[in-house]
Amino acid sequence: MPATRTPSTSAKILYRPVGLVSSIVGGLVASLLFKQIWKRVSAGEDADPPGPLQSEYDFKEILVAAVLQGAIYSVVKAVIQRQGAKGFQRATGEWPGS
Repeated sequence: MPATRTPSTSAKILYRPVGLVSSIVGGLVASLLFKQIWKRVSAGEDADPPGPLQSEYDFKEILVAAVLQGAIYSVVKAVIQRQGAKGFQRATGEWPGS
């Protein structure tokens, strides 16, 4: 069983700006990564991923794009949040999360 880390209130408050910036950067990275992957896996000239309201794409293609995008965003978010918390702990000596 992992060691219990109890965050202090000051660590949570100090981590908020770090978490906010890392979330924004993570969203940008995930978006770029998804677009690059979609360009490689999509068939056709139009490399932009389909949106849910675009009628020229069939439902299956929209679902595949949504699942792929969600998986990429989730993995990038988890990696960035975890590494950000570890970096914060190395810098301050306190774990920011609960």
